[in-house]
Amino acid sequence: MQVIFIHHSCFLVEVDEKVLIFDWFDGDRVEGWHFGGTLPEYEPDTPIYVFASHKHRDHFDMDVLRWAERYTNIHYIFSKDCRMSPHFLEKHGFPAGISKKILYVSACVKYEVDDLHIETLRSTDAGVAFYVGTKGVYIYHGGDLNDWKWEGAGDLVNGMMTSNYRGQIKRLANKKIHVAFVPADPRLGEHQFAGLDYFLEHTDADYVFPMHMWQDYSGIREYCRKISNAAMAERVAWIIHENQSFPIGEE
Repeated sequence: MQVIFIHHSCFLVEVDEKVLIFDWFDGDRVEGWHFGGTLPEYEPDTPIYVFASHKHRDHFDMDVLRWAERYTNIHYIFSKDCRMSPHFLEKHGFPAGISKKILYVSACVKYEVDDLHIETLRSTDAGVAFYVGTKGVYIYHGGDLNDWKWEGAGDLVNGMMTSNYRGQIKRLANKKIHVAFVPADPRLGEHQFAGLDYFLEHTDADYVFPMHMWQDYSGIREYCRKISNAAMAERVAWIIHENQSFPIGEE
């Protein structure tokens, strides 16, 4: 298995003959930012599964549908807030029938796409998080499911956020997770790693990748140094740049 950090919250996972891509968007889609991540190219018949956790501009780009022109065996799994009507898609130049390749998903529901077993969690912001299993490999992508502790939001609001986040993560407590992608947004200041802390403590994920870091990866190393449990710290991937690859041996 290989994990590639594309940019922001976009990760690509190569597992068996399949490619799973989470939360891709064009690098210039977010005003004021340029993300430089690029995707590898694959054979036209490669099974490709494209996930979008919600419709925020830094997580979803409908141009992913144009990849169907190159890849014949491509599938889209989008949160239902990304829903686009066939008329809308046709108006924007997408071929007739592209909507048949899209599965729109709701929170807290299980789905199957080919041999992918997909379970969704409810985000604390918008859309869903994904728990995906395929041939004994299990992947979690949090989207914007996080313990968003914002300065000035107040104890009541932040307390409800923490409660809602922990309630969702507890659903993963007894599940196998080989790789996990979890927000650690530096805009949260001292609370940047609050959600990641809880995730590490309450799941057995083998490899945990911080994401949603707005190109500032400087806090990861110091965070790992402060973790008293060395085995827990070793589970955190040190992201340092876009297009970074992580080969992961299968058990």
